[in-house]
Amino acid sequence: MLTPLLRISKDIKLSHSVFAMPFALLGAFLATSQRAAPGASKWPHWGELALVILSMICARTWAMCVNRLADADIDAQNPRTAGRAVPSGAVSRAMMGTVAMLSAGGFIASCAGFLLWGNFWPTALALPVLALLGAYSYAKRFTWACHLLLGITLAISPCAAAIALEPHTLQTATPWLLAGMIWCWVSGFDILYALQDVESDREHGVFSIPANLGEKPALWISRLLHLGAAGFLTTLVLADHHLGAGFALATAVTIGLLALEHILVALDARKNLPMAFFTVNGVISLLLGAAGIWDLLR
Repeated sequence: MLTPLLRISKDIKLSHSVFAMPFALLGAFLATSQRAAPGASKWPHWGELALVILSMICARTWAMCVNRLADADIDAQNPRTAGRAVPSGAVSRAMMGTVAMLSAGGFIASCAGFLLWGNFWPTALALPVLALLGAYSYAKRFTWACHLLLGITLAISPCAAAIALEPHTLQTATPWLLAGMIWCWVSGFDILYALQDVESDREHGVFSIPANLGEKPALWISRLLHLGAAGFLTTLVLADHHLGAGFALATAVTIGLLALEHILVALDARKNLPMAFFTVNGVISLLLGAAGIWDLLR
């Protein structure tokens, strides 16, 4: 059992949780910073944070396992992805499906944990969220807007944290501005990631912006999305007085990193994509999450 589980964990890239986890935690701290009850703690309870982390891990594992199952036949035809766990035969479809269902169960259970704080919304929304997270894997079969759907699946993380901890904060602009930034940021870098598979996608009828609209238009769409991400971030700094100089500085650095990402891709998309996609975007999420939480704790 251990060998296929290790193979699955490598295949679904658990390390990529870094793209969404910091924003879920930041969303949790932003929500509790606006608690209106007199004397209420402005910090999340450790149990609430544990449930947020557990639900994020389970949700992402579910989404990635569904993706690997849905794309197994497509991956087998693409030289870049043919070595993945299911198409290579290293892991059976049944094993991947079992991990997916266990992850879905873990997500529902972690959502139900918020009932301890009298909040039924996470439990009520658990199944719709799982459906949304699984839908991305099938969108690429009929629309090049699949990148935008992927952006939504990560963008809901701060709003989900707000619903779990302080639902009333959804009436403020803060979680929506953060979600807008994540949507533009993720959609933009997923378009860049799809540059690797243009030929294969065209050959096998897989929809993506680079394959369907061309590489140059795809680069401009990605740039415009990242410009939108910069706009959302700047607006968030100005709109939320709980965020201070630390988050403002992190925002300025993030805008610089987004520019660097596009410079790297423009110089040599194929060669520089690993650094532009994994390194730069990983730094962005960690930087913004850490700076925002630091400001709130201060």
